[in-house]
Amino acid sequence: MENEYKLLLSCPSGLSPSQVTVNLSESYDRLPHPDIHLENSISKIWDERVQHSKSLFNGKKFRYGGHNVMEPHVCFHLGLTDYRTFVGTNLNPLWERFLAPSEGKKTIHADDCKQCQHTSSPLGNGAIVETSDNKILVLQRSNNVGEFPGYLVFPGGHPEPEEVGITSHKFENGLLKSELNNSKLSQEMFDSIVREVVEEIGVPSATLSEPLFIGISRRVLNVRPAAFFFIKCNLQSTEIHQLYDSAQDGYESTKLYAIQPSELESLASKMPGCHQGGMELYKLMLEAQKNIK
Repeated sequence: MENEYKLLLSCPSGLSPSQVTVNLSESYDRLPHPDIHLENSISKIWDERVQHSKSLFNGKKFRYGGHNVMEPHVCFHLGLTDYRTFVGTNLNPLWERFLAPSEGKKTIHADDCKQCQHTSSPLGNGAIVETSDNKILVLQRSNNVGEFPGYLVFPGGHPEPEEVGITSHKFENGLLKSELNNSKLSQEMFDSIVREVVEEIGVPSATLSEPLFIGISRRVLNVRPAAFFFIKCNLQSTEIHQLYDSAQDGYESTKLYAIQPSELESLASKMPGCHQGGMELYKLMLEAQKNIK
């Protein structure tokens, strides 16, 4: 199950920031589970994790509550959550009990959101970074990370509410909604993945192209969603390897690989499901490009 994934959205032509908007609303926040004992396990698990790792920080995150497609535009439906609730729901050993029963009669997308209504489901992100010598960058995670230590992943992390000054829905309601949704939030979806690549790989932001949004993948294990982007870097892989040694977030990984696109498939078994989904979104993008040619 850890390698299984579900594609929630594929945009093989790649979308620019002007084509992506965000609807931030309390209606996309997590709903408490009716089982009070299950709800109480959230605090218990968090407290146990903090005891083992004093460096844990309960930061705000955007909660994935679905999306709406009006081609060629996509609107993210986002609520607010935090890392503590993520650890206590999605990463809970009893995480499957947080899932609501599938209703079956709704569309696949609506039923998916309904099923995950009691989980934190913070929206993660990942980047398929292509070097100037046409290789794809992949990281091996260190043992210092909370999820999938030692696995191979694309660089990524999370868009951050606090980067755009959001700490609660009170702030959201105090601003012009159109200004908040269309400028700050949608841009954070793209700015955040550039930050992650710069911090994890060590390349200057000026060497990176504007990201293109290519879709959303969800890991079956822990129902973990992630938005994926395609980015070109104008440096060769040998230059990037030299910069990686001084990357700001180098502690999160132990090795950088520059892989030929044709060899990515051989690494799939060593990737978490959501990143395997990212690989599939990249393949769909390449197929779309071939069809255009």
